[in-house]
Amino acid sequence: MTSTKSLPAAAAPRQHGADELSGPHFNPTDGPPAPPFQEHPRMNYLVLTGGNGGLGRALVSAFQGPLWQIAAPDHHALDVTDTAAVRAYFLGREVDLLICAAGVTRDAPLVRLEVCAWEEVIAVNLGGAAACAAAALPGMQERGRGHLMFLSSFSALHPPPGQVAYATAKAALLGLTQELAQRHGRHGIRVNAILPGFLDTPMTRNVTAKRRAQILAEHKLGAFNTPAAAAGFMYHLHHHLPHTSGQVFQLDSRLGT
Repeated sequence: MTSTKSLPAAAAPRQHGADELSGPHFNPTDGPPAPPFQEHPRMNYLVLTGGNGGLGRALVSAFQGPLWQIAAPDHHALDVTDTAAVRAYFLGREVDLLICAAGVTRDAPLVRLEVCAWEEVIAVNLGGAAACAAAALPGMQERGRGHLMFLSSFSALHPPPGQVAYATAKAALLGLTQELAQRHGRHGIRVNAILPGFLDTPMTRNVTAKRRAQILAEHKLGAFNTPAAAAGFMYHLHHHLPHTSGQVFQLDSRLGT
């Protein structure tokens, strides 16, 4: 993640974060559901970028267990906009699941958005995810298995005013998801996109009470999603939906058209 800069007409960057799966096989008080039975269980390796965000911390909690080794670098440990650093980080590293959750926002209308702010948002949200996927894919192809999850946003489908760079980057992730799913399905690699919804995380703490109320009014269930629920869904998707790829999952109750 790049460092925060002071820019005119642009809000401070906000980091991503996700929460609990409900259903007959999941009790939030018991932790995530157990993965399907394996006669010879093996260690699984998760790399989670943006691991220090609200959703990132919930994902670490959801996937923690004796059969998971988790690497959750923050932007100090891995600058996803530095392609050479990304390649070095993934070199020789086994990855069963890559979750690209590193993100940044610079909100302003296009005509007032500084070029450096536009470039940073695209570089982190889109370029960083693509760079990590490109670095992880060769090893996944060699092993004949793997799963990529990209954190997109409801803004990709319904961009709010003033969020042009973020919405553009998150929309591009949907195209990346489907192209990679089409290309690498024959290698046993799944690729899915998650729209976790408006979450109560450090990234959204600066949203005004008025804007928060407006967003809440769009939710048909009258409640925001939570980081724990989104993380639980992603755990379930990885472990219990092995034949699902190329899909976009919206996790809140806003209507996507």
